[in-house]
Amino acid sequence: MAEEHGVIDLVWGAEAIAEVIGRTPRQAFHLLDAGKLPAKKVGGRWVADRNKLIRFFLEDAA
Repeated sequence: MAEEHGVIDLVWGAEAIAEVIGRTPRQAFHLLDAGKLPAKKVGGRWVADRNKLIRFFLEDAA
């Protein structure tokens, strides 16, 4: 896993985040804006750690 080696795999932008979580960009933006995804806004652009997004959905499904 990339985090184990001190490297964080960042996903920039709502569209790219949508792709990772398997949602439409509109759905992802709504989830981001509502604070329901582990992401932050940096310089007006959403950013998330790919591994945290994946873990978030795996834990939610369990």
